[in-house]
Amino acid sequence: MEGIVHIRIDDRLIHGQVATLWTNELSITRIMVVNNEVAANEVQKTMLRIAAPSNVSTSLISEEKAVTNIKGGKYKGQRVLMIVKDPETIIRLIDSGLDIKKINVGNMSTRENTHHIKPSVSITPEEEKAFHQLLDRGVEITAIMVPTDKKVYLKDII
Repeated sequence: MEGIVHIRIDDRLIHGQVATLWTNELSITRIMVVNNEVAANEVQKTMLRIAAPSNVSTSLISEEKAVTNIKGGKYKGQRVLMIVKDPETIIRLIDSGLDIKKINVGNMSTRENTHHIKPSVSITPEEEKAFHQLLDRGVEITAIMVPTDKKVYLKDII
């Protein structure tokens, strides 16, 4: 997956921590939001572009477009931070042929039918099942809010 330097699950997508801490720490040149609903919503895309640093490109695209672009080598030579909202998206991307070996869970907000696995991460039973599927497939999953946080492995807290 040429050009993809970090994959993060964060239901807030592009926000302050991503726009400043993660992009600076990883020398990101492009933030890629992979989400079918966002890709189809011009208002959401405008808001996310405003939240991104002016010196960082954005791609706000569907899962299908992400797979096509990554397989086609579109991001070669770039430093891309990929952001998705949930672990099910990661499973679909892997099932579509992407070689995803590591992901980081940043924030998953409290919602109905969720339980906390750490202060910033609340998951539904379905999301917990998806995380276990990813772990069973050998994906390394960390749960780090900001780059300077101590590395916590999801397998140790789930």
